[in-house]
Amino acid sequence: TRPMDRLVCGDVGFGKTEVAMRAIYRAVANGRQAALLAPTGVLASQHFKNVVKRMGEGTRFNKRITLLRGGMSRRTKAGAELREKILNGEIDVIVGTHSLISSDMEYKDLGLLVVDEEQRFGVKQKERLKLICGGIDVLTLSATPIPRTLQMSLSGIRDTSTIRSPPPMRKPTITYVQDFNKDIVKLAIGNELDRGGQCYYVVPRISMLQDAENLIKECFPSIRIIRAHGRMSRSTAEDNVAAFAEGDYDVLLATTVIENGVDIPRVNTIIIQESQIFGMSTLYQLRGRVGRSDLQGYAYLLH
Repeated sequence: TRPMDRLVCGDVGFGKTEVAMRAIYRAVANGRQAALLAPTGVLASQHFKNVVKRMGEGTRFNKRITLLRGGMSRRTKAGAELREKILNGEIDVIVGTHSLISSDMEYKDLGLLVVDEEQRFGVKQKERLKLICGGIDVLTLSATPIPRTLQMSLSGIRDTSTIRSPPPMRKPTITYVQDFNKDIVKLAIGNELDRGGQCYYVVPRISMLQDAENLIKECFPSIRIIRAHGRMSRSTAEDNVAAFAEGDYDVLLATTVIENGVDIPRVNTIIIQESQIFGMSTLYQLRGRVGRSDLQGYAYLLH
């Protein structure tokens, strides 16, 4: 009688995306379209790959899935063609960033909208969602919901569910908070490389990337480093994160573009430089990038 508006809360890496995947499948299996909205291109492209792997063409479910990313506006040829297909119902699942909720976006029969990392969207965007979502089921996911969202949950405007238990075999991440020095960096990266893993190295500003790279190269001359930050040309950051996920590099040197939802189980050490500059929810999200398998994760917050 009334559409769903449910917030799923759960710690980082507890399986919120898995719940969303199954909801999306139920929606498209019943003949409706589903949309998955993510705050960053890096996260959207990762979700896209996962959805394709699980229910895309070539699997036994054989659903048609597309990625709508920044730079594919209605004015571009590719963007116009894709919107045409969505409107004609030729696409089952649409994964994308803010363009999914832009005013020129039309769907044939949208049944479910999943909003990942809900805390990264502003009030205006959420109001826009309400306009689009008249009569559509909405599932929002967040590990660190903002007070406004919590208020809505507590007052009963939104239903809320909490995932309380971690996946089996999951170990809590060990967190160190200490003064920055070169020896700590050397020890942390060295230990991770010795067990055949990979590391994240996060700095607050793009201008600090070069110094950080020099420091790591000083400690480990032959180490393979790749970068990801928000000023890279379209899709470069996504491609770099993908190459890192394939295991081609030892260290991903990044700004907070990896804060939300990047899921690479092989990476189990994160070093955060100048951690006093970041806010609580950012640090919490960053720490959640490691320890996503049965291996012990380590987070170093250096100040």
